[in-house]
Amino acid sequence: MPDAPPIFTIGYEKRSIDDLIWLLQARGIERVVDVRLTPASRRPDFSKKRLSSTLEAAGIAYEHRGALGNPQAIRDIYLSGDVETGHARFREHLLNGASLALDELAQSLGEETVALLCLERDPYRCHRLVVASVAAERLPGVRAVLHL
Repeated sequence: MPDAPPIFTIGYEKRSIDDLIWLLQARGIERVVDVRLTPASRRPDFSKKRLSSTLEAAGIAYEHRGALGNPQAIRDIYLSGDVETGHARFREHLLNGASLALDELAQSLGEETVALLCLERDPYRCHRLVVASVAAERLPGVRAVLHL
């Protein structure tokens, strides 16, 4: 079996929608999986309906997987600056409360080039790093997790 494409992640913080689209297209991203708990944003271009329409007009599929979102209690840990504890707690949450959603995501990867999307620009301060890492552990042949 050939290697699966890498899993990409991207945060839209401090980016315009045009910058986001350019980055996704430059890496050949075919599908964006939104891993925000609630796909709403103070920036209208990044709310679910408009984001989905804009991505699809650019030839990129969009899907929201709220079950892979970060619950408020764990998000507060990240926001406090305790990223390591946030990662550990979110990994626990994934394995205990969102394992089915994670399995579904992992099964859908490898067929196309995917980017997991969230707000936080720095992937090391965001739960999407954990989502990508755990999904990669469940998908044979994934070469890497890369951050845009």
